[in-house]
Order: sequence, then structure tokens, then C-alpha cells
Amino acid sequence: MCLPGTIEAVRESGATVSRRGLLAGTGAAALAALLPGDALAQAPKPKPGRNRGRVVDLTHEFTTDFPVYTPPQATRRTIAQLPGDGYYAQEWTFGEHTSTHMDAPGHFVQGGRFVTQLKPAELVVPIVVVDITAKARRDPDAQVTPDDLRKWERKHGRIPDRALVAMNSGWAAKLGTPAFTGRDPGNVFHFPGFSEDAVEALLEGRRASAIGVDTLSLDHGPAPVFVAHSKWLGADNYGIECLNNLDKLPAVGATAVVGVIPWQEGSGGPARVLATY
Repeated sequence: MCLPGTIEAVRESGATVSRRGLLAGTGAAALAALLPGDALAQAPKPKPGRNRGRVVDLTHEFTTDFPVYTPPQATRRTIAQLPGDGYYAQEWTFGEHTSTHMDAPGHFVQGGRFVTQLKPAELVVPIVVVDITAKARRDPDAQVTPDDLRKWERKHGRIPDRALVAMNSGWAAKLGTPAFTGRDPGNVFHFPGFSEDAVEALLEGRRASAIGVDTLSLDHGPAPVFVAHSKWLGADNYGIECLNNLDKLPAVGATAVVGVIPWQEGSGGPARVLATY
């Protein structure tokens, strides 16, 4: 979710925030959507080959017209030119939650950690890719569900500890078209995200440290409340939004580096996210 210049507070664990009013709400009931813990194959290691050591940039170019969840758009102006000044420089104005960016716990939780309080080891993590492109083609409001996670684990093994669990819905390819936001005449967004059940399953059954999406929000577009944000960030985890090139990664076996700037009291911020395998 992109709420430039703000730090939202969720005052009670599990509370949700209204999509329109951004008000604190009551906590959703915990769901018993645990993932299977038995009879899981060992996670396969990357096979050696010519692509071994490849680095993939999971970051979109930061531009002034990159869609944001709420205004304002980023702006820039030239403040120095090589002819005359001897150097070139720009001044940018933008919200923390613009383009490919991190949501730190403090983005939704009163007293939650800011980006400066995240440990370096939390920013270098295994990344797994959950592909929901097929159902996202059928339904722009598709969500990652516990069943998607179960199917992934049956094929690839248990989700690694500390992993960044990334949703590939194919939405990165829609950037530059109205379909990326899917905003309808009623001002409702339409794009995929994580379901509450999937977040609950990851929190209760796995030790992932982050979730990521190739869309504007951890919650899918038409969500009436930010339940995925509230629950995931409320558990002292972070999220990454507007990821790119997830289709270029293996489902398991890559390592991500989340290069977020340690802004003073930052609720998140634009990040250069790289993955290697």
C-alpha cells in the first residue's frame, strides 16, 4: 500500500485499518489455516549451470509517473547542470511508499520498528516465488491462499526459515497500463495480493520474515480493510511491494538483498531489491 508521508498506527495486535478511512478497527479472529508440516520434501538446492551466480534486479525504475496508492505523485527538478555548475544533480519529492518499496512494521503498528531498526541480516534472505499468474489472469482480484502455499510446498519442500515469500501474479508486466492499478469508476483498485488466511498460515506455521508482491499492496486491490498489512507487520515482519522480474527467478534457491535506505524514523522506503542464485 502506498500512503506517502504517513505512519499508520494499529493500536492493538491484529487490528485492521479501514481502506478508506484509515481508522483502527477490531482484530480479525485468528484462523486455523495451518500448512501441512509432515511428509514435505526437502527443499531442492539450485542446480549448477551457466546461470549459477546470476543476479536479477527485482526493482522497477523510479519515475515521476509510477502509480501510487494515494497521491501525491513523485516530482523532480534539476538543481544543477553540468554546463555552468560543473556537475549535475536533481531534487526529488516523494512519499516513502513509492515504486518498489518496503513496508516496515512501524508503517502500521504504533511502536513498531522503523527501517533503521531492522537488522542487516533481515535484509539478506532466501526468496521463494509463489506463482499465481494463471488464476490472476482469470481474476484480477485473486489472492494467495493457504492452498497455494500447500501446493508450493508439495512441489518444492518446506518454505525456508527467514524467507521472503513473494507473490508472482504477472502484474509487473502491466506497469504503464490502466490494468496495473485496475481502478474502476467507483475508485476501487483491482489487483492481486495476500489473503488473510495465507498470512495467518505463514505466521502460525512458518518462520518467514517477509512477504512481497508485484502489485501496489500486500492486500489485494478491493480489500475493504488492510488485514494482510495489519497482521503481517503487526507480527514485526516487513513487506515489499511493486516487485519486478519475479518470473526470472527459480521458485526456490535464490537469495534476495533488500537495499532500503535507513531513513530517520522511516516507515518504509524505496528499495533496490536484488536476487542472486
